Amino acid sequence: MRNLIDIVDFSVAELKELMDVACDIDMRPENYRERCKGKKLATLFFEPSTRTRLSFEAAMLELGGSVIGFSDASSCSASKGESVADTAKVISCYADIIAMRHPKEGAPYVAAKNASIPVINAGDGGHCHPTQTLADLLTIYRQKGKIEGITVGFCGDLKYGRTVHSLISALSRYNNINIVLISPDELKIPDYIKEDVIDKNAMTYTETKSLEDAMPSLDVLYMTRIQRERFDDANEYERLKGSYILTPEKLQNAKAELSILHPLPRVNEISVAVDQDERACYFKQVLNGKLMRMALILKLLSETDIEEKREADVVKNKIRCSNPRCIVSVEQELEHIFKPVDKANGIYRCVYCESQSIEKENN
Repeated sequence: MRNLIDIVDFSVAELKELMDVACDIDMRPENYRERCKGKKLATLFFEPSTRTRLSFEAAMLELGGSVIGFSDASSCSASKGESVADTAKVISCYADIIAMRHPKEGAPYVAAKNASIPVINAGDGGHCHPTQTLADLLTIYRQKGKIEGITVGFCGDLKYGRTVHSLISALSRYNNINIVLISPDELKIPDYIKEDVIDKNAMTYTETKSLEDAMPSLDVLYMTRIQRERFDDANEYERLKGSYILTPEKLQNAKAELSILHPLPRVNEISVAVDQDERACYFKQVLNGKLMRMALILKLLSETDIEEKREADVVKNKIRCSNPRCIVSVEQELEHIFKPVDKANGIYRCVYCESQSIEKENN
């Protein structure tokens, strides 16, 4: 069956299909009010969420379906030590589709391998957040009328920002996309995103610490918050949290047609004074997110008989993942699976969290 674990699970044509359906839902909602009648969505949120969880719930309810689930790991059997794999098998007996958020990278991947119903990744640690990317793509498309040939600036936490990682992966498959990466050195984009996504797809990009210097060239500005929950060192968070704050003054040299996006929630990285600017699109993103999740639910429920692609050319249990944020650090008897990046030099990446190992296959 089909799942959405990473945004690259869907082709560009499928993304366009989802956007077309989302726009049709927006224009003709009455045509969709009973499309999921008798179906149940399970929202398994092991990590706090407001927008994403309620967006999924609103999406399913507006399609005529119902919702079960939990919004806190302490209120489910995970607090008793139940594995993600077992949770997925149990919930498959109760629901028709799962939306999962989890603090450990790769947890939705594990769920999808064990569930007998479709699984949607609603965010896994600092790894990726594909349904937010669906909202981002629809917002860009509706604001610009296209996705190709634009300059997109990503500002703030590019190291742990899963929404940034997912959107860059999505944009890498469109033509003539220029990326501007704006961050302090401590929060620069991970090397695997540069190597496996940006460089591999020959995307043009620049890196800078100055939002003001980047502003005049941008068609889209993607602001992100510095995420307290991703930092092991509280002092490091306090030092970096105010690195970038978007104000009306900083928009003086921006294009008149600039589109300002933010995955939300914001803390102080966008002044509330910017909300009155016609270029502010982050609340439009919220609506677009619900529409795209409606389209996604319809697509996955209609494709339960399609076989998921199987892993090819992987190494199992010969290399160990040392990332403490990876699901292998807590999941019972979970295989360590690595995909080759450069076999000649013994470079592999964990399929769950993308952490790199330079150990050779025969180690």
